[in-house]
Amino acid sequence: MYQVNVLEAKTNFSKLLAMLERREESEVIICRNGTPVAKITPYERDRSKAFGIAKGTFTVPDDFDDMMADEIAELFGMNGNHYDDLLDDIFTGREEH
Repeated sequence: MYQVNVLEAKTNFSKLLAMLERREESEVIICRNGTPVAKITPYERDRSKAFGIAKGTFTVPDDFDDMMADEIAELFGMNGNHYDDLLDDIFTGREEH
């Protein structure tokens, strides 16, 4: 715990934040006339929302990449054959014909 008065907190706010980020202190108490009025603590991320939290809760269909391919091609003004050729070019590294 690190204790500062209001003037010191205003003057050294960035330094106080850096001290918390480096975990040099667990909290900073800001006092007015010697009486604590605020506490600054490091922000703790909610780890429950981490990437991959839903792993194993559903299955991606094998045809996921092909689902609605014709509808998507139509939205971009392509017919099915041109769309398939374009995908082949992308995945094989060939230039567009």
